[in-house]
Amino acid sequence: MDEQNRIMELAYEAGAILLENGAEISRVDETMRRIAGHYGVDDENFFVLSNGIMATAKGFARTKFIPIKGASLDKVVAVNQLSREVSEGKCDLNQLESRLKSIRAIRPKPAWEQIAASAFGSAAFCIIFGGGFADSIAAFVAGLVLWVYMLFVGYRHLSRIAGAITGGLLATLLCGVMFRMGLGTHLSNMIIGAIIPLIPGVPFTNGIRDLAHEDYIAGVTRLLDALLTFFCISMGVALAFLLDAAVSGTMQHLETLTAAPETAGMFVQLLAAYVGTVAFAVLFGVPRKYYLDSGLCGMLGWLLYLILANHTGLSVANVVFFATVLVTFTAMVLAIVRKCPITVYLICGIFPLVPGAGIFWTTYNLVSEQLGAAVQTGVTALKVTIAIAFGIILVAELNGKNRIGRLLSRGR
Repeated sequence: MDEQNRIMELAYEAGAILLENGAEISRVDETMRRIAGHYGVDDENFFVLSNGIMATAKGFARTKFIPIKGASLDKVVAVNQLSREVSEGKCDLNQLESRLKSIRAIRPKPAWEQIAASAFGSAAFCIIFGGGFADSIAAFVAGLVLWVYMLFVGYRHLSRIAGAITGGLLATLLCGVMFRMGLGTHLSNMIIGAIIPLIPGVPFTNGIRDLAHEDYIAGVTRLLDALLTFFCISMGVALAFLLDAAVSGTMQHLETLTAAPETAGMFVQLLAAYVGTVAFAVLFGVPRKYYLDSGLCGMLGWLLYLILANHTGLSVANVVFFATVLVTFTAMVLAIVRKCPITVYLICGIFPLVPGAGIFWTTYNLVSEQLGAAVQTGVTALKVTIAIAFGIILVAELNGKNRIGRLLSRGR
């Protein structure tokens, strides 16, 4: 193979691994150009979309469709580190090819670790959204069963749409059964916690970041993908309530979301935010050495949220905006200090702020024919989503051309 074509093939492979596993478009493009440029290919052209890459150079043309799927951020971190070593001249072509093969062969987190993360994450987020300890135990069980189902049935044998619908249906039915058996006192909190592992954090966050980098096609595509998943989860929840009503003869009445006194304290809330964020770090394939940092990022954002929500008159959307700014800034600083992609921290750290409760209540109000309440909760969820988007974009704009990185470097 001609050396230029080999270089382009390896740059292309690095970009494909990144795109397949949750990297934002700008990182994919930058990494491919960095590799090709370092080895002397200057007339290359790369065009990256959310589900495909096109690459051309003199005598070389390649395109590949890459479907949108889940994340394995350990591969993103590994390729990011490898591209740094290439730029520093520590890696020849043979080593680059060998390393890329090794990175592609990295296996997902063990099934038991993912299942445990889903269970603990569901329990933690049940507490974050106001559930008591009994509610969190029910959410723990539902989250555990849900991820067993998703690993061995949903992701293997069903489409993403069918998997999200049936996953939402299963989690909601499980919570309903446990509630009728006397386990838990707030069904809404239980369900919200149980369905959280299904929330599409990767396309949601990366879609916003792509828009911030002016990759509008990719950003809109990823946000639409996240919206579709939200809709499918909602369909599953709605089907569960309709089935329950058909069997029992009446629609299950849910009380307005309230915070259980035993879990409303600051310490319990921050611990839950920390555990929940770490749980999603596991589910998104974050390398283990970054688990604790990820938890810190999510916990700090939730701390600011609680302070502003409890001690100011700001609206929920404004509170979420300021908390998002803190999460994004913290993620950026951690990424610079730890020399890893910001995606590792941002996708996980933003989760306590994602409007999971708003999505649930909008669905429930629609099913129970409370259209006025459905519009109100839906608009609130939309405002929160927009607040998260503007918070991420604001920090990205303030950072500009890596201003924060340069300041930290001077501080050292």
